[in-house]
Amino acid sequence: MPHTLSDEFERLRLQVRHFVQEELEPISLAVETREQIPEPIVDRMRQMGLFGMPIPKAYGGLGLTTLQEVMIYEEITQTNGCYRSRIGTSNGIGSMGIVYDGTVAQKEFYLPRIACGEWSSAFALTEPNAGSDASNIATTAVLNGDHWVLNGNKIFITNADQARLFTTIAVTDEEKRARGGVTAFIVERGMPGFSVGAADVKMGLKGSHTHELIFKDCRVPAENVIGGMPMVGQGFKTAMRVLDKGRLCMAACALGAAQKIMTLCTQRMREKRQASTARKESQAAEFMLADMATQIFAARQMLYQAAQLRDDGKQITSEASMAKIFCTEMASRVADDALQIFEEEGLFTAHQIEILLRDVRLYRIYEGTSEIQRLIVSRGLLKS
Repeated sequence: MPHTLSDEFERLRLQVRHFVQEELEPISLAVETREQIPEPIVDRMRQMGLFGMPIPKAYGGLGLTTLQEVMIYEEITQTNGCYRSRIGTSNGIGSMGIVYDGTVAQKEFYLPRIACGEWSSAFALTEPNAGSDASNIATTAVLNGDHWVLNGNKIFITNADQARLFTTIAVTDEEKRARGGVTAFIVERGMPGFSVGAADVKMGLKGSHTHELIFKDCRVPAENVIGGMPMVGQGFKTAMRVLDKGRLCMAACALGAAQKIMTLCTQRMREKRQASTARKESQAAEFMLADMATQIFAARQMLYQAAQLRDDGKQITSEASMAKIFCTEMASRVADDALQIFEEEGLFTAHQIEILLRDVRLYRIYEGTSEIQRLIVSRGLLKS
């Protein structure tokens, strides 16, 4: 366990735990059915500062370290995963490009609005032919006077219906592409030529919505290049820095969900014992429970160490990918075993297992598939 956690942070973590148990969990099934998080709950998240966890205190955020942030996500995802999604992009891929590479003016204008939850942000990278392989993006940006003109489509953009600004990645030099020809832009809702498509119908994270984004001769002021004109062509580097941390956050989400699943399975087996179920009939389930605990323990150590390394200023591209592979695939195994433990009743939404089974499966895709993470790790090994 880390030894650098302050009393202030421990109070926040306890507050979040109580919030999950007393306010989020009781309405989890209703949120799943209605596919919407009640606005009063979102307001509570704003009041707690959960929209600005990693944003520096100088801009109104909580200024949490990477380790602290993943520990908070681990708490929040021990209920319906859509709650984390509502705040996740604003805390992570939607705003971190501005935190890392933004100009002073961009930071002073956007970050306080994001940190307090007044504005939500989103990350516009994924396209029909550019999901895990971000180097294949086709959206283009051409400089025209004092504006860039963007054309293209983005898909599966989380919180697009709520976001006020979008960190958008586009090609500005077709020949260079990922090697100096990709740029990150701040696109605001309402800019000419920019629109949001209908909500996607998907199998999991029902209370979190994804949409297509359409850029049709969308005019974006030149000062909205993240980092200003000196950063034109450097957007791929910005995106990769953002995704390194985002992969740790996805690992934390999977870890929290796995912890919740194990808690439900433990309660279930205790109930069976009280009902005098023969021990020999439950031994296989007990072994599954032991495997869950073992895998969760290992995943937590891996995630925390990778987060601590990042906080120490180390390059953690491989470690982030390894943590994401291990934690997300572990959560899927845990969810699958949970269905065996609950048997037919595990199929009922009321028991939550089937919700969690659907949700954790998506974590193996978000922020780059497991296959892409393995490529990153293997290439790092061969390169070194």
